[in-house]
Amino acid sequence: MSVVTIQREDFDPAIELAALEASGCGAVASFTGIVRGEGGLVALELEHYPAMTSAQVERIVEQAMTRWPLLRVRVIHRYGLLKPGERIVFVGTASRHRTAALEACAFLIDWLKSEAPFWKKEYFADRTVWVEARAEDDARAQSWRD
Repeated sequence: MSVVTIQREDFDPAIELAALEASGCGAVASFTGIVRGEGGLVALELEHYPAMTSAQVERIVEQAMTRWPLLRVRVIHRYGLLKPGERIVFVGTASRHRTAALEACAFLIDWLKSEAPFWKKEYFADRTVWVEARAEDDARAQSWRD
């Protein structure tokens, strides 16, 4: 079973982890992404096309569930204007064994970071910048294809 949510609202990782743990699994792995405030960042804005974003994220979750023996997957990705220190993404995986949970969680966050159809704009006190794809993020996602 998998649940993907693209939302403006914050989320509680403890609630999400408790739901994954209740699946009767032997292992849960998770990642919670936080907006960094490096370089004087004031805010990060994420834009997206809802139908396209949900379909793409659900497709990659299906790939993870086919590739690893997962019992549950939970993905939450926020959009809108976020400030440094706010949560932006949650990925949780549940499996009978730790290797599958850990690898699937890493796969999902690597894919979300490089391939999910979000457009990011960084706001600084003196400028606004559209975020370009980072080569290191693309390389991590590519490593799962090799």
